[in-house]
Amino acid sequence: MIKPEKKHIKIFSVAIAAIFIGSVVALALTQMGGLTGGTASAASSSVGVVDYRQVMGQSTDLQDANTQMQLAVEEAKQEFESKSAGMSEEDKANLYQQTQEKLAQKQQSLIEPIQKKIEAEVKAVAEAKGLQVVIDKGSVVYGGADITQDVIRKMAK
Repeated sequence: MIKPEKKHIKIFSVAIAAIFIGSVVALALTQMGGLTGGTASAASSSVGVVDYRQVMGQSTDLQDANTQMQLAVEEAKQEFESKSAGMSEEDKANLYQQTQEKLAQKQQSLIEPIQKKIEAEVKAVAEAKGLQVVIDKGSVVYGGADITQDVIRKMAK
């Protein structure tokens, strides 16, 4: 095992101290640069808010999807009743579970395109207004440009 001399320990300690001081200075300079740059970018950026529930609620596509879903539920109910007539309770429970899964998949397949359409419309309105971020209105306490009505108008076209 090599024994370090006092001279080497002092040189090593000074080098470590110099690196530490240099990194603290570099960090301070980047933070100061970040403050001036950050202030300018914060002033130029804008945030929009959209009431997603209201947009969904006024979507004619959603109304059509609800109608289709009601028909699917009625069909599933009739199918369940006809198939489950002579089944045991356990088989009925399994059939019920399968029916519920099919209905959930149907609902997802109906809702997903509507959500994508709304997201596309929100993006289009945000880009037209120069907004960099759009947040759901339910998550915002204060501020932001409300683009809900603009999105609803765009969806109606």
